Amino acid sequence: MTETASETASETLAVLIVGAGFSGLAMAIRCRQAGIGPLRVIEKADGIGGTWHDNTYPGAACDIPSHLYSLSFAPKADWSRMYAPQPEILAYLTDTAERNGLMPLIQLGTTFTGATWDAARALWHVETDRGPITARAIVSGMGGLHHPAYPDIPGREAFAGPAFHTAAWDHAVALEGKRVGVIGTGASAIQVVPELAAIASHLTLFQRTPPWIMPKNDHAIAEGTKSRYRRVPFSRRLERARLFWLHEVRALLGFTKVSKLTGQAEALARRHLAKAVPDKTLRAKLTPSYRLGCKRVLISDDYYPALQRPNVTLETDGIARITETGVTTEAGRHHDLDVIVYATGFDVTATFARMKLVGRGGRSLTEAWADGMGAYQGITVAGFPNYFMLLGPNTGLGHNSVVSMIEIQVQHVLDCLKALRRGTKTVEVRPEAQARFVDRIHSRMADSIWQAGGCRSWYLDASGRNNTLWPDSVMAYRRSARRARLGDYRLG
Repeated sequence: MTETASETASETLAVLIVGAGFSGLAMAIRCRQAGIGPLRVIEKADGIGGTWHDNTYPGAACDIPSHLYSLSFAPKADWSRMYAPQPEILAYLTDTAERNGLMPLIQLGTTFTGATWDAARALWHVETDRGPITARAIVSGMGGLHHPAYPDIPGREAFAGPAFHTAAWDHAVALEGKRVGVIGTGASAIQVVPELAAIASHLTLFQRTPPWIMPKNDHAIAEGTKSRYRRVPFSRRLERARLFWLHEVRALLGFTKVSKLTGQAEALARRHLAKAVPDKTLRAKLTPSYRLGCKRVLISDDYYPALQRPNVTLETDGIARITETGVTTEAGRHHDLDVIVYATGFDVTATFARMKLVGRGGRSLTEAWADGMGAYQGITVAGFPNYFMLLGPNTGLGHNSVVSMIEIQVQHVLDCLKALRRGTKTVEVRPEAQARFVDRIHSRMADSIWQAGGCRSWYLDASGRNNTLWPDSVMAYRRSARRARLGDYRLG
């Protein structure tokens, strides 16, 4: 969009959507279909796509099957692979936005910096770096995976060469023939290490904790299959349903707890490791000491082979410091490097804590969450009328497609927005309803794999609480959250 700041400020929106990734686009499509407006989507980046716009590192791809990692109401029949690469997902999101007439409603290069509730007028005064916006309701589609986390390593600023996070890839840096160090062994490292190992003169991977890795079994989707999905949409829907239940059954059989399924999955992962890595010493270094599922379970067929290349070193000693020329371990070994890549994930807690959101009575969201994040259905917070979150606290998944969760939440928010359209001025969750929901979540978490699996992960906050994941099946969340129970809300 090309509005000036004054033009943006002059109109009171029915809905302001923050973020143009999967969540924001899904919300905007459903609002348009329901005739809710005027609405606007603001996006801090220079393009839409959210995570899939920002993460452009070599090898970036989804680890959920393509036909499941897409919106049910915006299908794509011709995905190229079982697991779509980043460029194809970004193209899908762009095409979806264009097909649904969203592009004129999206204001790029606009950062949400805060919002204050105006009780007298029952609306939000929003601040952005391009000027103020007034809206009756705000839907946050920012998610939690857009503030890169950097490790607290002494000397990190001293390194003289290029150093960047996988989520902020510097494509101007030529890596061919360079000595590259990768710090971290999470989801992005699993994908980028094989790519870098193929072009670097030497790659050193600094591993603190090995991940559990399952076979990926990625493959190109046959042209005949794509043609069938185009000609017979029901066959594509059937494939999506098959994939959904293939993943959903993990939660139903006990994936979210230490169970019989945990042991069976660990046995499969160990067989994958043993088949790929014949060297017992290396295999021991790559064998996790915690239960499968405690950290994010990864899938790959090329990560283990990459670590056995002659130009790759797996360093398992802790990092003592970063120097001007490389990395020194706690054992005193120094690795000379030309480039450092941080594959160290995201600071999920900071994403929400940094929002300068001031609700009823001048209370900020930071104050409301002083003892930990919590939201009713992961969507609404008491004291913050007409404010809704998509992929808020405790709505991430460890077993299935998070796009399914987004669609459930979008429907819940849509119910609330329709109440506002009918004449209600405010929709605000009752504190007791929020407390019941949050207490139930953390009661379920007490014996979950993430608490009892013997690891420390990014799922947990500083106090050790899991405010990130949903501790049950997608179907359980659907029953709980798909329709807004307006009795749990105060309608003003």
